[in-house]
Amino acid sequence: MLTLGIVNTYDKIKVLDAHYRAIARAAPICYAYGFTLCLFDFPFKMTPEELVEYVMDKTTIGESGKYLKLLHESNRLFVFDLPKKGFQSQFGTAVITSSKPEEKYAVTPEEIADGVEHNQSYLLLVGLGRKGLPKKLFSFSDHHLDITCEGISLETCTAIGTIPSYIMGIVNTRKKLKDTCKDRGY
Repeated sequence: MLTLGIVNTYDKIKVLDAHYRAIARAAPICYAYGFTLCLFDFPFKMTPEELVEYVMDKTTIGESGKYLKLLHESNRLFVFDLPKKGFQSQFGTAVITSSKPEEKYAVTPEEIADGVEHNQSYLLLVGLGRKGLPKKLFSFSDHHLDITCEGISLETCTAIGTIPSYIMGIVNTRKKLKDTCKDRGY
């Protein structure tokens, strides 16, 4: 299982446009690439059903929340407080995404794709806010991913689109190559 975790680093008390717009942007990406969506530390005091309705009412992004609703209906939408000691293990290995990964914990997109091909589960964490993920979260994982492999900082919604598409692009390309080789008797 692959999960995209978005950690709110904006306002913790009031709901901002950036909150529900990021959720609406992430939902179709998660749906398209088979990811679950987890939201951490958002200022919503509502059930997932209420959140879906709220987002659907506030934006036309993601076909007015259609994909968020589909994620929820397929039990692939979760809302949590920020964990104090580590992320929920049912979502797999937590992976910090950052343009400045700690070198000893750095993993490549290809390594994540290798794990996916071997049925490993990952929770890929993205920070929603100007400063990305809080540094205190870096200690929650031994896997740090720079999706660009070049130290290039991406805007949150760009990262939300790039991370799943790049990883699943690798996985799907390898699968097609294996299938082609198998069909040709290699």
